[in-house]
This record gives sequence, structure tokens and C-alpha cells, in this order.
Amino acid sequence: MKTYEQFYINGEWVDPAEGLNTCDVLNPANEEVIGRIAMGSAADVDKAVIAAKDAFDTFSQTSVEERLALLGKIVEVYQSRYDEIAETISSEMGAPLTLSKAAQAATGLGHFAQAIEILQSFEWEETKGRTLIRKEPIGVVGMITPWNWPINQISCKVAPALAAGCTMVLKPTEIAPLNAMLFTEVMHEAGVPAGVFNIVNGDGITVGEAMSSHPGIDMMSFTGSTRAGIAVAKGAADTVKRVAQELGGKSANIILDDADFETAITGGARHCFSNSGQSCNAPTRMLVPESRHDEAKEIAKRAAETTKVGDPFSEDTGIGPVVSEVHFNKIQGLIEKGIEEGAELVVGGPGKPEGLNAGYYVRPTVFANVNNDMTIAREEIFGPVLSILPYEDEEQAIQIANDTDYGLYGYVSSGDVEHAKKVANRIRAGSVAINNASADFTAPFGGYKQSGNGREWGPFGFDEFLEIKAVVGYSS
Repeated sequence: MKTYEQFYINGEWVDPAEGLNTCDVLNPANEEVIGRIAMGSAADVDKAVIAAKDAFDTFSQTSVEERLALLGKIVEVYQSRYDEIAETISSEMGAPLTLSKAAQAATGLGHFAQAIEILQSFEWEETKGRTLIRKEPIGVVGMITPWNWPINQISCKVAPALAAGCTMVLKPTEIAPLNAMLFTEVMHEAGVPAGVFNIVNGDGITVGEAMSSHPGIDMMSFTGSTRAGIAVAKGAADTVKRVAQELGGKSANIILDDADFETAITGGARHCFSNSGQSCNAPTRMLVPESRHDEAKEIAKRAAETTKVGDPFSEDTGIGPVVSEVHFNKIQGLIEKGIEEGAELVVGGPGKPEGLNAGYYVRPTVFANVNNDMTIAREEIFGPVLSILPYEDEEQAIQIANDTDYGLYGYVSSGDVEHAKKVANRIRAGSVAINNASADFTAPFGGYKQSGNGREWGPFGFDEFLEIKAVVGYSS
């Protein structure tokens, strides 16, 4: 069992300011305790912010070459701990080890590599007429990260913030925090200067609120639910700090009539089920032509039936458990709601898969004949639950896709790429993938509407951590 009863503040592991209060970390595959962390208070946040503010004066003035060297050292140390990070993620949030190694842990390296590439050629100044336009680090950044893609969300904030010259205080999720503690060990070993990176574990009500409202924090970068994002924004309002939010999603996956149905629907269903459905950009609403609804239903059914649910450390596991009992019960309630409201249950449904009595395992579930007014089409389920919605024509498909409070991601499949592009341009979402295209570290990631504001990843994510200064009269 891994125990972390201290926080990392000002380059040292320190005891909680107000006595030890701990939280157990469970393995969702067997419901056993695998770790324990200290839970922080507003006083711990104060200490971390003071350290970050003190460090900012120096770190913000470091050269590009110095920051490049630091980022390179972090990558080197991270690679030496890669397998341990991947295994820890699988143990505490249930992702299959194959996914943890190929994607979960890999994203950590990907964002640091991208930050290095951007920093090597970044233009910090330009002259427009008599005025010099400068980009400068925003200051102390408060970061709150979730449990579903934990290292991804930590790295896509920490890497560009470091590159920009910011200092930071991180509150990772208390549900799956052990990977964040390993990440902290990486930062320490890599020689990140004291006070530049600080971590305080805790819950949102205590540590999260203290960070959001803290006058010494210049920016909040938050990833999580829309409900929690609203709370962060309200907490930040009194100090008028910048708030960047990557929130929930209910992504539409439009399968056009000219698509390869077998490929598009199989790929869309498997993407929905991947990571046990615990991805904010999961294509959970599959829109298909009404005339081919039954065909789509059968293909999706086969995809669900061939998705093996089981031990995350088994090589043939397709999806593992969901992260917690609370989350399992939420998903079960929404599946029951789908049945109650008249959606056609094609495969899966309530309860655990056969033979998996311990652990928070959910049956890959497909609903058909779903309409967009049903709860399962409106609410983010965050589990391996696919809803198939028939549409009469392309215009109706676009209307249904945009009829949501969210706007994080969208998907379009077509045998004609130009056709797909035209439809993609009409989807109101921060990102749209054509024909199940894979993620791009250089592309901005973020949403419209209640999916958040601001962008992460690539050059756009870099800019989030910068202020713009005009020096008027710089040139005659």
C-alpha cells in the first residue's frame, strides 16, 4: 500500500498544517484499499500559494534555454518511471494496463514533448507601429484535475505552464491521486526549483474552493464536471482571476448514409466503451439514418458483445471497472432511466457482467430508438453506454447533434471526406473528428457552451498561461 501523508510545498515534503486527516484510495477492480493520502486545508493552500508567489519572481525571469533544459530533464525522469505510472493508473482508476501504457501514461510524455517543441520557436515579442507587444507568464496557476485521464490532465496544464514561466499549485483528484504523487516525485528528481511546483491533496469543497477564491492565485485551470466548474468560476469571481475550464460533454457521432457502416459503427461503439466510457469526449450519441437504424443496431450490438470486461491487468481485457461505487450507482441509475423512458435495450443493461461480483464493473450497454429528449441522450453518463438515435435526413442529424447543453466534441463518418467536412463545419463543438481520426497533440482541446471555455493542448494551450502587455512608444 502506498501512503502519502505529506504535501509537496516549496521543494519539500511537509506535514499538513492542521493535523493529519486521511482518505483511502481504493482499487475499483476488487474494492480493496491500495493507498492513503493526507487531505489538506485552506491553511495548506496558503502555504503552497506563498511558495509559488515567492518562486515566481525568479522563475518567470529564467531564459528559454533554462526552461527547455528543465522540461527535457522532466521527460527523462518521467520515462524512467513510465511503467510504474501506467501500473498505478490502472490500479487506482481501472483502465486496462494496455490502455494505460499506450495512452494514459503516454499522454504525459506527449504534452511535455509538445511544450518543448512550442517553446523552441515561440515568439515572445513583436512590434506593431510604435508599440511592443509582449507575452508574459500570467503568474501563479491553480490547477484542479480529474480521475479519468489523470496524467493527461496534469501534464497538459503543468507542461505549458512551466514552459511559459509560471509557478503552480496542483490539487489532483482525491479518488485517484497516486499517479499525481509519482508525478511529483518526477518533478522533484528532475530538479524543478523550489516553489515552482506544489501539490496539496484534498477535496473540492475544502482545497478546491480555497484555491479558486485565493487572492494570490492569478489563474485557475480546471478539468471536471460542469457542476464543479461552475463552482470554481463562482469562487474565482471575487478576485477576477482568469478561469480556464474543460468540462463535460455529450458528443454526437453522425454516421452519414455514405459511410462504411461496419467500420464507422464498430469504431464509434468501441470508442464510446473505451476507458469504460469515462472520457469527456466519448461519442455517446450515435446518429444514424432512420432507414439503416436496424443495421446500425446489430453492428453496435456485436461491438458490445465482443468487448471483454475484466481485470485491468489481463492482456485481453477491453475495459476495466468504473472508478468508484458512487459512480457505478450513478451509471446504473441512468441505465434504468433509459429503460423506464422507453429506449430499446439492445444489449447490456443493469447489473454487473457475469462472474464479476467484486469491483465496479458495468456491462457495455447499447440503447436504440433513442430520442434526444430522453435522459440518456441529455445527461453525461460517463460509462460504457451508447445511445443510437435515428434521423430522417442530414439537416435533422445536424439539428440533433447541436441540441445539447454541451459542445466539447463531435464526430462525422462519411465515405466522402469533403461531405464530412461540410457537416463537421456545422457542428457546434470545440473539436470534430472525421472518420474516427485519432487525437492530435497540436490541436486545441476545449468546448463550446457548457463544455467550458479556453483551450488546452498545443500552441493555443500555451497561450492560456500568458498575459499580453503593450509597451507604447517603444519605437519612434
